[in-house]
Amino acid sequence: MACTLLETPIGTLQLFADNNGLYRIVFPCSANDIDGAAPPEERPGLLRDAAGQLLQYFSGTRQNFDLPLTPRGTDFQHTVWKCMGHIPYGETRTYGELAAQLGNSNLARAVGGAANKNPLPLVIPCHRVIGASGRLTGFAGGLALKRYLLELEQKKAQIPAAAGI
Repeated sequence: MACTLLETPIGTLQLFADNNGLYRIVFPCSANDIDGAAPPEERPGLLRDAAGQLLQYFSGTRQNFDLPLTPRGTDFQHTVWKCMGHIPYGETRTYGELAAQLGNSNLARAVGGAANKNPLPLVIPCHRVIGASGRLTGFAGGLALKRYLLELEQKKAQIPAAAGI
């Protein structure tokens, strides 16, 4: 396992990788949350690539990630995450739409539960999933961050104030 920190416009991200791929992103973290992070100059290749792609995403020059991923979860969660990964940059889908895509519109809550367990936010774009009414709903980083990411993808974002997210 390898871990590193990445300074971004939304705060410090913590990236985790194993020998096969990126498996977890924790965002924004405080000094108390940091666990075993390698200094930037010691980033293994995969973490260096992930950091570079995330910075490109925040600068608006990357819309899709090209990284080996090894998220940990159930088969159902993996199915939902794969479905979320197909939501185009700058677009949104509802939990119900994803459930219908999976073949059962009654699974909207289960889709929400899988989104909540997404270990790779940003790379697996759970921020693009919204409530049936079009309102922003649950997000690990908070609704202000979800709004910022959606606005970033629509080229409307302002750099967030450190305390604002």
